[in-house]
Amino acid sequence: MATMKAAQISKAGGDFELVEKPIPEPEENQVLIKVEACGICHSDAFVKEGMFPGIEFPRIPGHEVVGKIVKTGKNVKGWKEGERVGVGWHGGHCFHCEPCRKGDFINCENGQISGISYDGGYAEYMTAPYEALARVPAELTSAEAAPLLCAGITTYNALRNSGAKPGDLVAVLGIGGLGHLALQFARAAGYRTVALSHGSSKEALAHDMGAHYYINTERLNPAEELSKMGGADVILATAPNSKAIGQLVGGLSPRGNLVIVAASGDAMEVVPFALLSGKKISGWPSGHAKESEETLEFSAMSGIKPKIETFPLDKVNEAYEKMITNKVRFRAVLTMD
Repeated sequence: MATMKAAQISKAGGDFELVEKPIPEPEENQVLIKVEACGICHSDAFVKEGMFPGIEFPRIPGHEVVGKIVKTGKNVKGWKEGERVGVGWHGGHCFHCEPCRKGDFINCENGQISGISYDGGYAEYMTAPYEALARVPAELTSAEAAPLLCAGITTYNALRNSGAKPGDLVAVLGIGGLGHLALQFARAAGYRTVALSHGSSKEALAHDMGAHYYINTERLNPAEELSKMGGADVILATAPNSKAIGQLVGGLSPRGNLVIVAASGDAMEVVPFALLSGKKISGWPSGHAKESEETLEFSAMSGIKPKIETFPLDKVNEAYEKMITNKVRFRAVLTMD
């Protein structure tokens, strides 16, 4: 029986174990992918620490996967062997629930998550449902494309659904794994782009990523500074700091939108009176496979790429530790060379 190398978690809180496992066979609605690259995301902590409800072990994480189809199930149509594809957080949907009937696949009541509901891309091979697949443009390497399937689609999709129009003032809170991509998307979409970050160390990077303006939140009150600029039509919060996010409401324009994509578990304080001019606070999930594909296409067309640090599969524990302690600039990617 043919085998593959994989990095799995056998119990909550355990380290990654490098194991040899049988190469899986795709079911009738699945494809088998030979993995070329897989991003390491902060959300992979849900697997490592056993925090996701109902997760079963052992489990191979990974939801920023790029590779080539090597086999298709008998019911798979429209996909063929040799195609380079990506699999993101959205790992499949049921087609039958009310959200699916409305085309809202990311909110499927029975939705699957790659690397959580089933084994993901921290391995040389993985299987995935055909509806979870996105085609990857030739202009992007597999390692470059991988983080776009989570950090990329999350920020791109949030911005294009925020209501912002070209020329609007759009601010991005945080210049990390999500924020450095959000700045590039915002600039490419034609927004007046403002970067908000604590300290001055990321100012040059922010401008390199496309920011027209930089606000040092250590020295200046960001809400006051945005108000001086006429107020932000959209503020995209990519840093998981509930206090900092809540304080930005005053920097919105009268009908501005504070869009939250940072997964903070802490409560956020907002004075209700501050919203009565029409300001709103919203959140945005990542997106389904077709939206991942559109993110990749826009990135390729606009020359947008994540800043990455690559690691071989056998360095997975080192790579995860650097990611979880914020020592990677800005996305860690496992490669299967």
